[in-house]
Amino acid sequence: MDRLKIGILFGGLSEEHPISIKSALEVQKHLDLGKYEPYYIGITQGGAWMLCDAPAADWETSGNCRPAVLSPDRGVHGLLVLDEGKYETIALDLVLPVLHGKLGEDGAMQGLLEISGIPYIGCDVPSSAMCMDKSLTYSVIKAAGIPTPNFWIVTDDNDVDPDQFDYPVFVKPARSGSSFGVSKVSSKEELAAALAEAREFDSKVLIEEAVIGSEIGCSILGNDDELFAGECDRVALTHGFFKIHQEESPETGSENSSFIVPADISAESRAVVQDTAKAIYRALGCRGLARVDLFLKEDGSVVLNEVNTLPGLTSYSRYPRMMAAAGLSLGDVIDRLAKLALAGREG
Repeated sequence: MDRLKIGILFGGLSEEHPISIKSALEVQKHLDLGKYEPYYIGITQGGAWMLCDAPAADWETSGNCRPAVLSPDRGVHGLLVLDEGKYETIALDLVLPVLHGKLGEDGAMQGLLEISGIPYIGCDVPSSAMCMDKSLTYSVIKAAGIPTPNFWIVTDDNDVDPDQFDYPVFVKPARSGSSFGVSKVSSKEELAAALAEAREFDSKVLIEEAVIGSEIGCSILGNDDELFAGECDRVALTHGFFKIHQEESPETGSENSSFIVPADISAESRAVVQDTAKAIYRALGCRGLARVDLFLKEDGSVVLNEVNTLPGLTSYSRYPRMMAAAGLSLGDVIDRLAKLALAGREG
């Protein structure tokens, strides 16, 4: 049986560029070379595309890369690799966009792949765009009857009255990931600085009420009615709030948080979290994979925190850890995702 030619996109223009490289390295470790013929396509922070031997940390300066672009021409159905004024074509059966954040997770890359006609793993354009914008996510989920935090949208031309909020609140860029630009604001005197920090990452900012409860994650894999939920995890905090990927060396742990997998919650709460996560996934039109983060309150009810449509796949990331606890290795996850993407294209 011929191996599937799979393009693995990594890097990208967002602040999550280094995390994407780590995710691609982990994918490389778990990819079954008996099933897949991988083509690693790195995108520099300046926007240049390169076909590389491997997603090494120093891939941009390794000398083992060639300029390449994803052709929007469906007749090519893959890559144009440039070499001294000439080009060769490489047809791809499938693309795995291991890209986090802006222009990778927000529907932009998914749109290019749709134009190119190449099947790809993960959410489509509308669901990627909705989940990237926390205000849109909350609006859709509220309409579906699932609780969300109360929130206020702030744009550049908005005047914000700091006296209107009950503190603490969280200030977040509406369209960013991995806690970049997020601040917990304990008093009105801290609000202006938090808004300024969030605006470094996005012109649209959310002020969000603080929800008292445990932070519980749920990894979802599948399409439509056929959804598989990994084991839940719980973020155990010693102080402050959870800020993923902000540490100097996240591989060795966080200064204020650890993960308990499976989460130390009751079987009843586990069922509520998983059922609610699946309902959120469907309401947003997610496909392939996503990690749904919820707050579990003392009364047993849950409130949405956020949805990540291309969650981290690094050695320390939550999504693969939850799937592993449910019996699926990252290699198994990739196999299932590939089948889902190809079946969706055939349908």
